[in-house]
Amino acid sequence: MPRPNLISLFNSFLKLGGETAVVETHGYRRKKLTYTELSATALFWSYALSGQGVGPGDRVLLWGPNSSSWVACFWAILLRGAVAVPMDAAATIDFVQRTVLEAQVKLILRDCQQPELSAGPPSLVMNGFHDVSATPEPHALVDPGDNSTREAIAQILFTSGTTSDPRGVVLTHGNFLANLEPLEQEIVKYRNYECWVHPLRFVSLVPLSHVFGQFMALFVPPLLGATMVFENSPHPSEILRTLKRERATVLIAVPRMLDALRNALEQEIDARGWRAWFTSAYAAAQGEPFLRRVWRFRRLHRRLGWKFWAFISGGAALSAETEAFFKRIGYAVVQGYGMTETASLISLNHPFHAAQGSVGKILPGREFRLAEDGEILVRGENVASSYWQGGAIREASEENDGWLRTGDLGELDAEGNLRFRGRKKSVIVTPAGLNIYPEDLETALRKQPTVRDAVVIPLASGGNAEPCAILLLGGTAIPGSVSSQEALAQAAVDSANSHLAEYQRIRRWLLWPDPDFPRTSTGKPRLTVIAECAAKLLSVPASSDSESFTSLTSFPSLPSSLKDLSSLDRVELLSTLEQRYNIRLNETQFASAQTVADLKQLLAHPAARRSDYTYPRWSQFAPFSLFRLLVYYALTWPATLILAHPKIIGRKNLESIRGPALFVANHTTRRADIGLILFSLPARFRHRLLTAMGGENLREFRHPPREWFFAKRWLWRLNYLLVVSLFNVFPLPQFSGFRESFRFAGESADRGYSILVFPEGVINDRATPEMVPFQQGIGLLEQNLQIPVVPLRLNGVWQMKQERRRLAHLGELTVHIGVPVTFPPDTPPAEIAARLHSMVQNLQSPPSEVGRG
Repeated sequence: MPRPNLISLFNSFLKLGGETAVVETHGYRRKKLTYTELSATALFWSYALSGQGVGPGDRVLLWGPNSSSWVACFWAILLRGAVAVPMDAAATIDFVQRTVLEAQVKLILRDCQQPELSAGPPSLVMNGFHDVSATPEPHALVDPGDNSTREAIAQILFTSGTTSDPRGVVLTHGNFLANLEPLEQEIVKYRNYECWVHPLRFVSLVPLSHVFGQFMALFVPPLLGATMVFENSPHPSEILRTLKRERATVLIAVPRMLDALRNALEQEIDARGWRAWFTSAYAAAQGEPFLRRVWRFRRLHRRLGWKFWAFISGGAALSAETEAFFKRIGYAVVQGYGMTETASLISLNHPFHAAQGSVGKILPGREFRLAEDGEILVRGENVASSYWQGGAIREASEENDGWLRTGDLGELDAEGNLRFRGRKKSVIVTPAGLNIYPEDLETALRKQPTVRDAVVIPLASGGNAEPCAILLLGGTAIPGSVSSQEALAQAAVDSANSHLAEYQRIRRWLLWPDPDFPRTSTGKPRLTVIAECAAKLLSVPASSDSESFTSLTSFPSLPSSLKDLSSLDRVELLSTLEQRYNIRLNETQFASAQTVADLKQLLAHPAARRSDYTYPRWSQFAPFSLFRLLVYYALTWPATLILAHPKIIGRKNLESIRGPALFVANHTTRRADIGLILFSLPARFRHRLLTAMGGENLREFRHPPREWFFAKRWLWRLNYLLVVSLFNVFPLPQFSGFRESFRFAGESADRGYSILVFPEGVINDRATPEMVPFQQGIGLLEQNLQIPVVPLRLNGVWQMKQERRRLAHLGELTVHIGVPVTFPPDTPPAEIAARLHSMVQNLQSPPSEVGRG
């Protein structure tokens, strides 16, 4: 039975109940919402919209990156019978303002990272509310009535495309349902098998402002009771980490991201010394059954997680090489074809019967044909019938009897699979009257190992055109001199030409001056912008060679020596380099780089591992946690009570904290400090406390020098195991690798562990008990964890250490517990560190209340 509207999907949320609906990350923390919680949040926002006077038919702009708040607000808009106007998080202010005026937007729902428009309608921060427990009663919600039928408008999507000016595509509930219902009927056939892999987890890299991202993240998961995981980082290593950590089933991505993932896996294969094995296995896997290929490439499947089995690609054409790569190593690759005007889909591959090189069979319920020149034509309920122009709806032209001319060229094979041929407008007609398809040339160029990406544009020639290739060289290497780059580019063009027909050959080419092409939100190169820039570059002489590393990295004040950079400066430089060159660097090797030449060498040969430190997750497993508690209460607790008998001041300050906290304290001794703090904390924190320890020291314990006598080496390794087991410590290096340490702290906080850090970074061996300034890394950690911070101060320990005493006088040792504090997300790390230092420093005067452990 056909669905009446999209809200019928939302009504299924309560049936799914406690199943996880959305998973996202905030800093180093992981947040999840169940379908019940997502439903409550959507109802909350629907009620909030009513307070802003939003009613049926009103337009509401949704502006921000993928998040659970975005999803909830989208459903809230539909529940009001209003119209969503999605906007890409990276859209320019000018484009947003033009869209607001064009669509006559009544309200803006924006992410906290997006700016408020100086002139325009009011706005609400969609992730600015944390308590949605006050869900409105059903009678407080408006009945959308006719504004939620299949013919009602669900959203207006303003898209710039790759070669045209922005325009608003009006999409109805019925447009989406016409694509969704055939999939739902097919899903029913396999529902009995879903229990074996439940829950399905989709990781989406496609923005929700794009119709493909909406279709796969908003509408398909409720049909399966699936979990949607949002990963907003473009770095392949982060994506691979998310796939394994979340035990993902499917990755939803645009072709460019799949190309990047393939390159990342290839680099890892080389870095781990697997190339010989991989080459042999790849050749042997040709024609093998699916499960046999999975087992043959189990090293790679272990890297992505054993539950992961499929890629879903859309938004552009996937390269044949990338599709063949992932299929050969034992993954399903599902491609679809569609456009905004068709509510995402025209054709789709069956996940279990995909034809390689095709974009699948035409979905039921629509008419399809190829024009004489091969252009794809389609009509049906999924096709948008109107556009938004001049502040009003304008019906699409009826001159083609309702057929949508896609502007794309295709062909059908003998099995009825659609194969994408390219853009009709992109066809280059040579002076000889021959047609050149840029996609053919781009494919030949991308096969060259030195070419990271390429586009081919037409250059005017005698009333016709000739192809000009725009090249991006090298995936990881820093460009060398201009002459060396040109030599690599010429060699790549010559090699590509050897595989092309004479009339297709590339005679003009240009190196793109930036690290990447300007792209749309789905990764498509903006051909108009590229063509305009290329025309200007081809009309002027090439610029002189510049070896300035500062200009390459956009790091404004990079000195010739890196020794004077602070830890935060190094974080900024590291992030800038990784983002610009789309790679992940080994932080330990990065810390050892002292000159610009060292950085160039590191970027030219990035290592496989992100860090040289080991993070002992095993110490948090139940057997080790139980062992730790038994040893603590049998030995450590009595010893602390007898030898130290400390006073505990301010324990009541912890009563308001229910979740994990970040404890910061001064540091005087290596082991006594931890014992005193454990003694002072309530059991709910004491039993689940993760302690930061100098990463360099822990690494030396775990990997003592090889020249040492073997007995001494094993003694140090045993010391490492005891320290980790008994105190649940993790490495927090002073100079490198601390981002991985912060990430581990975030994962532990998600599991309910509080974190103990000594931000001075050193033990107080000075002649006075005064503290040194806190390291700024503590500010960066709190900025990304966003949990309450509890200042602690240990008094009296320094005096005992100076006098070399093990037994404290009665009342000599005190542990002061300060008032928990939180910091706004935009507080600078240096300011957080300074304020925490001041708070711990001032914990001198004991309050009246004193407790015992």
